Amino acid sequence: MARFARLKVLSKMTETGMVPVFYNADIEVAKKVAAAVFAGGCPFLEFTNRGDHAWEVFTELERYCAKELPDMILGVGSVVDPGTASLYINCGANFVVGPILNPDVARACNRRKIPYSPGCGSASEISQAEELGCEIVKVFPGAEVGGPKFVKAVKGPCPWVSIMPTGGVESTEASLKAWFEAGVVCVGMGSNLITKELLKAGDYAGITAKVKDTLELIRKIRGGK
Repeated sequence: MARFARLKVLSKMTETGMVPVFYNADIEVAKKVAAAVFAGGCPFLEFTNRGDHAWEVFTELERYCAKELPDMILGVGSVVDPGTASLYINCGANFVVGPILNPDVARACNRRKIPYSPGCGSASEISQAEELGCEIVKVFPGAEVGGPKFVKAVKGPCPWVSIMPTGGVESTEASLKAWFEAGVVCVGMGSNLITKELLKAGDYAGITAKVKDTLELIRKIRGGK
């Protein structure tokens, strides 16, 4: 069962402005990354469903967060079907993210009051996701569907849309400024934030520093919010 209410997750996601995205089959590495991200000031981590038995690693990570990082909001990514969504929800997922839009996943998440951010690549898909109750819609792959210009174009006729791009977001002032000025509410960041180099070196202090610096950039771009 989720430890955080749906409205709190959505509000905190908008307030924070960033959701780090990560996967590793080693639970000890996952724990260290979660702690590093949290130490950098970000209370979110999207653990992607990408490897065999990933749900088992997720379960242990959620138990760790509940005990050692009680304010960390752990969610699951790369979910494409309702069965997988339900499995992770039963393991404690506080939000569900996917690369595609699946109405059955939306229904499964709504039934348990879990935020669902599906991957959308058109104005029609975004509208359908909102009809299904999705508050923050993921634009994926962010760069390939049109980047910040796509977001700005969609928000022209649909200013109420809340978008979180993933893919093509970099931890630089230029990249973040382009996305936030286009109107996104938050960004998803994977290997551009939790880099392969930092992981290979076991440099968790480096991950903390990168998360902290990125959040400071986002606050600066948003005018200190």
